[in-house]
Amino acid sequence: MSSDTAEIAVTDPVDELAPATAPDAHSHTAHPHAARPRTACIPTPGWWARLRADPARMAALRDCWRALWVSRLVVLLAGIGAVLAFGVGRARSAFDPPGLVSGFGWLGDLLAAPVARWDAAWYLVIAHYGYRPDLAALGTAPRAAFFPLYPLGIRGISELGVPPIAAGALLSLAALAAALYGIHRLCTLELGRLGGGLGSARRGDVARLAVLVTALAPMGFFFSAVYSESLYLALSVGVFWCARQGRWAWVGVLGALACATRSAGVVLVAPVLVLYLYGPREDRGPDFLGAWWRPRYRVRRDILWVAALPAGVAAYMAYLALSGGSALLPFHAQEVWNRHYVGPFVGVWDGARAAFEGARQLLSFQRKHIYFAVAGGSPFVDAGHNLMLFAFLAAAAPMIVGVLRRLPLAYGVYVLAALTLPLSYPVAPEPLMSLPRFEVVLFPLVMWLGAWLAGRPRVRLPVLTGMALLMAFFVGEFATWHWVA
Repeated sequence: MSSDTAEIAVTDPVDELAPATAPDAHSHTAHPHAARPRTACIPTPGWWARLRADPARMAALRDCWRALWVSRLVVLLAGIGAVLAFGVGRARSAFDPPGLVSGFGWLGDLLAAPVARWDAAWYLVIAHYGYRPDLAALGTAPRAAFFPLYPLGIRGISELGVPPIAAGALLSLAALAAALYGIHRLCTLELGRLGGGLGSARRGDVARLAVLVTALAPMGFFFSAVYSESLYLALSVGVFWCARQGRWAWVGVLGALACATRSAGVVLVAPVLVLYLYGPREDRGPDFLGAWWRPRYRVRRDILWVAALPAGVAAYMAYLALSGGSALLPFHAQEVWNRHYVGPFVGVWDGARAAFEGARQLLSFQRKHIYFAVAGGSPFVDAGHNLMLFAFLAAAAPMIVGVLRRLPLAYGVYVLAALTLPLSYPVAPEPLMSLPRFEVVLFPLVMWLGAWLAGRPRVRLPVLTGMALLMAFFVGEFATWHWVA
């Protein structure tokens, strides 16, 4: 009988102590308590008791808590330190005209620096004003590119009396905690594949290292900023977990919420279908066995839940249309940032060429001749950005290969599908703009990296330290109003 059983059969202690006697020969019925055991109901343990009784879950909580507070301490100290040392820069007046992320006094502005810059202003505007078409004349039309679930969360928390910036930071932190726990549990579930060839002790490190890599990622400071990255990460991890367990109704709900968080959420349909048809699945065994390309699971009615995933995007488009705007406004708004379609993964070539021209620009030590066909500002700044962005793409390449080789097919499908969007719609001055933010939410990459580090104890500390230092550098740039994507 399991530990979660609510009722336990126990013998009446009085009858256990009484001597065993035969029933009276003249009696047609025995005493009702003489031979009948009684049952006593023991209340079902609370969720905290059940959690503490599960060593795997308690280990996940400990690992996630450690990664959470260590990484956020780095973000807070680096962001505040950069502002104290270098000030806030000139871009502040151009990208914070209404004073949404400043004006809270010396201490308030200092605490807001690591969490509220650049796109955070868009989310705060939406949380306060919504998507009103009459505000388009004020230059806020591009706000439609930012999907509604995250600003709705900010507004909901703000209704409790929490300042909007604090509400956004709290929402991001809560989502980050949930995402780290989900990644830990997914790593434990896939440990047989991730930890192949490792000893049992090192295999136990895979989940812990994956969580640390997520929290200390160079762009991991976005997970506690007023940005939607952590919310999308938590929802996408939840979609995978529920799909692995065969909980398709929850897959539909979480997937729809992910699509209402970011337009890229629609790519979750591809890995969900792969898990449904090919597995691996924990809810039941395969219906068919055969060639690798043939589906292993029979299609049932629960596949209809997969169709619910795009509902988040559809609902947002319907809202814009009914409120007097255009249903396609979220996609047309991308033109403000000069995004344009060039073909599947053609952005890789554009990014490589921009990085090469960026190196030439920096090595020339002059500004008169610009090597870029289109420059968005200072040629030296664009050159540095393009080199950095291509470095993030190059660093992701071996991780993508590792995911395709070591993890179930659905994880690799998700990574490739998610990268198709930024690598097919480049930005003219910086073709790979925002690619690091697209990569940081692709949790299969950190699952593989955690497994890779688990097999190489000597490189763990240098890699994690290097990642933390890079995150401190980038959050310092972010806090001082230097563009970081």
